[in-house]
Amino acid sequence: MAEIRNIFDVAGRSMAAQMVRLNTVASNLANAGAVSGNKENAFRALKPVFETKFADALKRTGLSTVDAVDVKETTREPERVYMPSHPDSDLEGYVFRAAVDENEEMVEMLEASRQYQNNIEVVSTMRSLMMRTINMGK
Repeated sequence: MAEIRNIFDVAGRSMAAQMVRLNTVASNLANAGAVSGNKENAFRALKPVFETKFADALKRTGLSTVDAVDVKETTREPERVYMPSHPDSDLEGYVFRAAVDENEEMVEMLEASRQYQNNIEVVSTMRSLMMRTINMGK
């Protein structure tokens, strides 16, 4: 694992974690309407697993960030829907709809997008402050 050296590392790793989060949301929304003939094959929403990473010299620098270390399926059960005309329906006429809550995914998307934007603002502010510091010496 790469060392956390400065605020740019913190922001960059945080942005990478939010991209994983946005990608899982996109996958979940793309599969929200999918149906399957059996419960085991029905799509289940994906969620990233985050882990806090601390700088080796935490007591000295106080730096920490987050990494997306895994992506897991949720334990939410697929919804059983009566669709006797569907080609994948079982003998009783039921199919299983993807276990995805579209409203929850939209909230996740907004939150991840805001977190990503916040990190961009941090990097932009740091660049601006560094340029001001350099210009002060001229």
